[in-house]
Amino acid sequence: MTTFTDLGVVEPITSALSKAGITDAFQIQELCIPQALEGRDLIGQAKTGTGKTLGFGIPLLQRIPSPNTPAYPDLSPAEQKAPKALVVVPTRELCVQVTSDLTAAGAELGVRVLAVYGGRAYEPQVEALAKGVDVVVGTPGRLIDLARQRLLHLGDVQVLVLDEADEMLDMGFLPDVERIVSMLPATRQTMLFSATMPGQIIALARRYMTQPTHIRALNVDDDSATVAEVEQHVWRVHPLNKVEILARVMQAESHGPSMVFCRTKRRAQAVADELTERGFAAGAVHGDLGQGAREQALRAFRNGKVDILVATDVAARGIDVEGVTHVINYECPDDEKTYLHRVGRTARAGASGVAITFVDWQDVPRWGLINKALGLSFHDPIETYHTSEHLYTGLGIPAGTTGRLPRAARTHEGLDAEVLEDLGGRQPNTSRDRDARGGSGGRSRGHSHHHGQTIPHGHKDAAPAAGSAKGSSGKSGGSKGPGTVAASDGSSDAAPKRRRNRTRKRTRAGQTTQGAQTAQGADQGGGGQSTSGGAGG
Repeated sequence: MTTFTDLGVVEPITSALSKAGITDAFQIQELCIPQALEGRDLIGQAKTGTGKTLGFGIPLLQRIPSPNTPAYPDLSPAEQKAPKALVVVPTRELCVQVTSDLTAAGAELGVRVLAVYGGRAYEPQVEALAKGVDVVVGTPGRLIDLARQRLLHLGDVQVLVLDEADEMLDMGFLPDVERIVSMLPATRQTMLFSATMPGQIIALARRYMTQPTHIRALNVDDDSATVAEVEQHVWRVHPLNKVEILARVMQAESHGPSMVFCRTKRRAQAVADELTERGFAAGAVHGDLGQGAREQALRAFRNGKVDILVATDVAARGIDVEGVTHVINYECPDDEKTYLHRVGRTARAGASGVAITFVDWQDVPRWGLINKALGLSFHDPIETYHTSEHLYTGLGIPAGTTGRLPRAARTHEGLDAEVLEDLGGRQPNTSRDRDARGGSGGRSRGHSHHHGQTIPHGHKDAAPAAGSAKGSSGKSGGSKGPGTVAASDGSSDAAPKRRRNRTRKRTRAGQTTQGAQTAQGADQGGGGQSTSGGAGG
């Protein structure tokens, strides 16, 4: 095995990696690091889970000036605070993972690495940028927001990395990526890493890279798209029997931390809830959860408080948890790339793992396309039920296992044992900030009159209520406003507001205030004093 020292990596980085238990380089790292250390532009392509992050991370850390390097004191104070490297990633989860890896590798160099992504408060990120950072790892949306407000200065970036570029293409981020690249100096090193290389990514590389070296890390005797250490199973499963089968797979003798992938957010949450009800320690990660809840589930999974993580494809990249033994595709992936990135969560860094795919009857044609594209041998998935013998023998599930986890086996603390971090904070008033505009753009209920807002007379809810047969003295859910006195002929200056109250069903018809209960007011239905707070509804 080749060591990082053999590749020319400096001692502070090799020492930090050794403390993390990393001493030998994987193939993609062995091929990329010497080229990148010379400052060349690179296109790195390798299977998911083969160490691409350190393939670009180590050269990046070694080439930029950082607090514990000789070149750092020669920089001006402004240059010391400005980022020298930028890593653009498609998802929040991958952003956190890359930041963690770079922080660990650059610990003895004193490298300051900042994760910048949405869902978290702006203030801590802005404060860190003001104090100074060396490397920024971020998602396109938040990077553009901060740069547009001139809170993120990109004029001193020396190294740009586009990680998982094909995923950014699939998610529609390429225009944002091009906008970010336009903010960078023309003279820089650019590295692009991805598991797959579509034509649009090649075109992007040609546009923004200078004579890039294309490196593909593949074994000579291995032409498959997945790593050889993954044991793959593909079964044709009835939708109503999926949970029963899943519950038994999660009790296999070799079962450890496992990930279950679903196609929709609602399905992911339903599966996580069902597993929890059956006694398993499960958490969910999907787009309907706030960032705090997503990070709570990820921390619980990494810390071993839950051993099953149910997720949509938003988490398929960026979750690098050591020892994931099983990946279950609860629903057939959309295409071969999705399959690769889901399966790539197991058998990482040379370990082994099991990947199981459930295929509905209606998804058999889709699976056929995936099977053909990847050159797999599962042309006709085996029809499988929770009573099928091959389910138990193939995965080492003890005979007699039921769909509920025995109480004696419930050894994990569960999701609630992990603290839910408060990620709130004031959001800046940007064009993307809905809260700063009052939520969804409509009138806020219960506050308009309190702030002195009135309804225009031309508004459809402000039409005069002529000929009203009943008086009203209503109170709305908002704050109480000043009263308006009705004229003796039954007309009222507050008629438009009373009309608005009636349309919102907030009136108390027939009630009048003390001192105005005259026979004339009662006969006319409009006498007395009417108190209206209905402008805010």
